[in-house]
Amino acid sequence: MLYDQHCAACHGAELEGAPDWQRPGPDGLLPAPPHDETGHTWHHGDIMLFDYTKRGGQAYLDDLGVAFESGMPAFGDILTDHEIKAILAFIRSTWPARIQEIQAARTAAERAE
Repeated sequence: MLYDQHCAACHGAELEGAPDWQRPGPDGLLPAPPHDETGHTWHHGDIMLFDYTKRGGQAYLDDLGVAFESGMPAFGDILTDHEIKAILAFIRSTWPARIQEIQAARTAAERAE
């Protein structure tokens, strides 16, 4: 329900992402990527995904010094930490077991840093 209410409009009701998500749109920003196994969400650990969602993509990237403009809005004033974690858990639950294992290893490595 939380995903449908806050994420599906951009990332798709089936987690499929926006059309042509790998090419900048008219505004110069990349459209919302898929959250299914065809996208790159699973390439990141839980800490990064949580921070990116809570603070927004641009704040996260700016802190890293990455010269990239993100269209991902911040949800920290809209969703509680628990709700963000629930949405991320829902997204993870849709991935095949092999991808869940890869992402879990990335999360473990991220926590060890």
